[in-house]
Amino acid sequence: MAMSGKPSETVIRAWARLLRAQRLALADVEAALKKAGLPPLIWYDALLEIERAGENGVRPFELERAMLLAQYNLSRLLDRIEHEGYIEREAARDDGRGRIVRMTEKGRAMRRKMWPVYARAIETVIGRSLTSEQVAALDGALGSLIEGLTR
Repeated sequence: MAMSGKPSETVIRAWARLLRAQRLALADVEAALKKAGLPPLIWYDALLEIERAGENGVRPFELERAMLLAQYNLSRLLDRIEHEGYIEREAARDDGRGRIVRMTEKGRAMRRKMWPVYARAIETVIGRSLTSEQVAALDGALGSLIEGLTR
């Protein structure tokens, strides 16, 4: 696509629709989690990243990068999740100032409990509006967009 000084109306509309679709979809997912009496979606994302790190745990700065959160937001989020007993933080063995975040069994159980609600919400958000062909096209278009942004 050629670059001019100004985006076309179609590009501007696509950008606005991408942002609006994200906000609406996330609101639906958040509402489903809340209705089920579960924590917010950001907790799921944090628990998933921590669980993926395995028994060795993960450093907060690695979570910041994976989740694209500012340090102060991540710190408050981890405080709340730890308060519920879903994670534990301890000093890093190789660096007394560093911290390691690990998942507790209670945290694993909560992440597993959240997933079916989250999965149904994803299916509802996408499935109620798009055909399987449109989903495939959206997947391809968003994949191309992400690839172009990460080069």
